[in-house]
Amino acid sequence: MKLLLDTHVLLWAAQGLERLPLEAQRLMCVSENALFFSVASLWEVVIKHSLGRDDFKAPPQLLRRCLLDNGYAELPIRSEHVVAIEALPPLHKDPFDRLLVAQATVEGMLLLTADERLAGYPGPIRRV
Repeated sequence: MKLLLDTHVLLWAAQGLERLPLEAQRLMCVSENALFFSVASLWEVVIKHSLGRDDFKAPPQLLRRCLLDNGYAELPIRSEHVVAIEALPPLHKDPFDRLLVAQATVEGMLLLTADERLAGYPGPIRRV
């Protein structure tokens, strides 16, 4: 199974698996599951890190390098992902999160999130 981690789950994973909710740990430790991060998440980290947000302290360059070094695959943003956002109901206003939902749907990935509103979207999303 292909797992796409939302931005907060991704940041927690970068701090160590023990920081993650147990359900996320379980799914991420299955060797047959492939782990992905979206360029959208990295973009969000860059913006919020530059604003000095406490929950986005990870330097983006270091975060990306660590993810790649630890076997995560990078999911680029394609026009097909952006166009798919239009079909989403207006449950969540965060553009990064809406893009992640669209990417997971288009790519047939399971999106792991801790965000209750994000988990309210139909499609391949699991709240962990």
